[in-house]
Amino acid sequence: MAYRTNKRKIINDPVYGFITIPGDFIFDLIEHPWFQRLRNIKQLGLTSLVYPGANHSRFEHCLGALHLMDMAIRTLRSKGVLISAEEEEAALTAILLHDTGHGPFSHSLESSIMNGISHEDISLLLMKKLNKEYNGRLSLAIDMFRGSYSRKFFHELISGQIDMDRLDYLRRDSFFTGVIEGAVGSDRIIRMLNVVNDSLVIDEKGIYSLEKFLVARRLMYWQVYMHKTVIASENLLINLLRRAKELAMQGAGLYATPALKFFLYNRIGPGDLYRENEFTPGIIAANFTRLDDSDIFVSAKYWKDSSDRTLSDLASRLVGRGLYAVELQNLPFSAERVNMLIEKLVDVMKTDPGQAGYYVFSDSISNLAYSPGFPGVRILLKSGKTAGITEVSDMFDHRFLSERITRYFLCYPKELR
Repeated sequence: MAYRTNKRKIINDPVYGFITIPGDFIFDLIEHPWFQRLRNIKQLGLTSLVYPGANHSRFEHCLGALHLMDMAIRTLRSKGVLISAEEEEAALTAILLHDTGHGPFSHSLESSIMNGISHEDISLLLMKKLNKEYNGRLSLAIDMFRGSYSRKFFHELISGQIDMDRLDYLRRDSFFTGVIEGAVGSDRIIRMLNVVNDSLVIDEKGIYSLEKFLVARRLMYWQVYMHKTVIASENLLINLLRRAKELAMQGAGLYATPALKFFLYNRIGPGDLYRENEFTPGIIAANFTRLDDSDIFVSAKYWKDSSDRTLSDLASRLVGRGLYAVELQNLPFSAERVNMLIEKLVDVMKTDPGQAGYYVFSDSISNLAYSPGFPGVRILLKSGKTAGITEVSDMFDHRFLSERITRYFLCYPKELR
């Protein structure tokens, strides 16, 4: 006797409580191995080295964003916005799959062994592969994800100033790190959403919730995402992978899991995602979807015993939390200061001068309340007209929203203090 699977599951989420999977097709996508892989990708990478509770996964985040998108669609329909069943499924699909292209430890892979390829590029590649698997059912979701669908507010719900991605990750990351300044009233903001001329707007009475959201986003960037110890750990991981890639390109034999080995021993560029050549998009997708956080840490544990001194040392530091010392300031660090540390590195640690860049380096980080390239948030006034947030808010001016706050950091081994 055949039994029909109940696909209308209820999930107990620690942030929102009970959430429901909105549709059989969404359930099938959640069950797909490519989505299940996100269980093994930490949402905040190595941030748990600073905030021990930050061990939540991309899987949880995507389910949370799905829940918020479902709530947003119901809110807009209640306000008279016509949304078809096909559009609803497409929007839910796009937000569910928006992070499937994330590699191990968030953006570290993008900055080391896959230069020029973003997680959005990989997400789009995987969505196209799934579209073939499901006979074109994701076509509209892909258009919404790319921003090519005529009704622009759908893309704004997926990737915009107040999208469901941000509303979930701010609240979820705040919850798991314990940084209460990042807590946002996502329910309140969503219930204030509306659409004017196919663009997303916020009802005037939601202005205070929106102001809180913008402040929370800025604070979370400085307190969590750009915390100096997070910077130290992420750059250590990036340098470890860069060194492994350099050795692999020289023909050195390195231990690595098969999926990681593919990316270490091959040069993969953006063009490989879109043309048939030595590395077809299918081969890239097959290897990428087998890659998660465990591949990196298992390999790093073996690299501790590498004959290459730099690789061995960097791996030991990562596994044992021997992070860089970090200094932050508002102005760039002088070349003299950097050179002095390099000279000390060579003298004290007997490091090869050619490897100094793995240990002593300076760069910058920046923070924006608004993201460049996205349409600004418009407020729907009681008169029926719309206005920019700077025209309505008595808290923010144009300078606060548009000014990029930049800080400079200097990393070096703690032994050089």
